[in-house]
Amino acid sequence: MSSRRYTVVSVPATSANLGVGYDCLGMALDLRATFGLIRSDELEIHGCEERFRNPDNLVWRSFLTTLAALGVEPFPVRIDIESPIPLSGGLGSSSTCVVAGIVAAQSLVNDKVDQALTLKIATQIEGHPDNVAPAILGGIVSSFVADGETISTRADVAENLRFVTVAPPYEVRTTDARRVMPREVPLSTAVWQMGRCAATVQALCSGDANLFGKACHDKLHEPYRKLLIADYEPLRKVALSSGASAFFISGSGSTMIAVADGQQKANTVAQAFSSVRKDLWIRVLSASSIGARLEQH
Repeated sequence: MSSRRYTVVSVPATSANLGVGYDCLGMALDLRATFGLIRSDELEIHGCEERFRNPDNLVWRSFLTTLAALGVEPFPVRIDIESPIPLSGGLGSSSTCVVAGIVAAQSLVNDKVDQALTLKIATQIEGHPDNVAPAILGGIVSSFVADGETISTRADVAENLRFVTVAPPYEVRTTDARRVMPREVPLSTAVWQMGRCAATVQALCSGDANLFGKACHDKLHEPYRKLLIADYEPLRKVALSSGASAFFISGSGSTMIAVADGQQKANTVAQAFSSVRKDLWIRVLSASSIGARLEQH
């Protein structure tokens, strides 16, 4: 175990649900947060808002949880955070912190990272794998938990697809997003979702934007969660009229994503988004086949 070694971990932003894949599908995007950790005399946290510079910080808490899992006594570190991911919700900003803390702890203690252990601890901390799994594995990931074990299957997303990501300047609280969900749904809704979920994965892997557009009509969560996002309807209308194949809420929001076939269409959609309101965060992204990785250790 090195006493003063600087470990740098990068983790991709992620989008969960992808329309009809509620709580099971997630995808890594080519927007990465970077975390540097080194042993220190006391806990130090830099590069984030003041409200996150305390022992409740997710990177630190995940770091401690991993040390405990490894049977190692806790030790203080300095944490340097550089993240372009908006905090308004929907792009897995919290998952990047969780995964970074877990990976860094393993690197500082063992000089190696166990991907299965990372996924297990991350799922335990987050309570579900739909963001942490693609953050760890990259690509598009389908996940479920069986007998306490997180089972994830991954595939690469076709290179032609672009994801025009738009975040309004307000958050949707996860508690509100869960509260508006129905407790029960008709069997017909379950059947609707299952058929389209399989088609969604096929469309993303093959690059069939037209198929994705046909499959991306959720009945399980978006009809309820869109009511929490004031700009959902105008942005959806603009996206589809500007050439996007589909439009969906990323995770529980407030971030939303339009899917476009190719860079040119994506740029057109992004420009159209900026006409809705001037304070939107807009990026044209691709999927990332690379999950969390050590940049320096």
